Amino acid sequence: MSKPFCIGHRGAKGYRPENTLASFEHALALGCSWVELDVYHVEEHLLVIHDKTVDRTTNGTGKVADMSFDELRELDAGEGQQIPTLDEVIMLIDRRCCINVELKGPNTAAPVNQALKRYCSAGWQAEQFLVSSFYHQELAKTDKAYRRGALFDTLPDDWVSKAQALDAWSANFAQNDVSSELVNTAHDAGLKVLAYTANESDDIKRLADAGLDGIFSDFPDRVINFQN
Repeated sequence: MSKPFCIGHRGAKGYRPENTLASFEHALALGCSWVELDVYHVEEHLLVIHDKTVDRTTNGTGKVADMSFDELRELDAGEGQQIPTLDEVIMLIDRRCCINVELKGPNTAAPVNQALKRYCSAGWQAEQFLVSSFYHQELAKTDKAYRRGALFDTLPDDWVSKAQALDAWSANFAQNDVSSELVNTAHDAGLKVLAYTANESDDIKRLADAGLDGIFSDFPDRVINFQN
């Protein structure tokens, strides 16, 4: 049985401020083959931040949608880090690992399509990107040249048909929803299974034993060490 690959959750969130250049650099140093990040579209820029507000992850307060690009960039996202742009993250990674871009805000699909097309014309490969979202209507607008990950926060009875309707490459579930039966069903349907977010060794082993394909972790070295 092949071992699951590791996706550094928001970089290496357990060690450095999430979704910052420092976090992604740390994930690379740990040996991640994939990193995951979240994007909002603000004034023609794709900003890498998870929440709808800046309160939890920066020294500011307020909704991302209510702030200008310049205001957001002035915030401290931890350890003196700025909220990065998607361009900054992709240039930092520079094909050293693959990237899962999660669409968080509205109207993110079109600018993500444009950005990934630009990087693929500059040497990246389409399969080095996975675009995912809980917002399936937005995910459906992404270019089919890039793999799609259908995110589920619950386990609906029709998850297979929902993922297939999106031409998804993977179905991504909360770790507690993943079982060997679910993995077998997904694989029979031609879908990969990715689980979020496993940080404890017992959970990582249980997921690996279930035969899934990839694990998101705040502490990616724990998944990588399990693989070795």
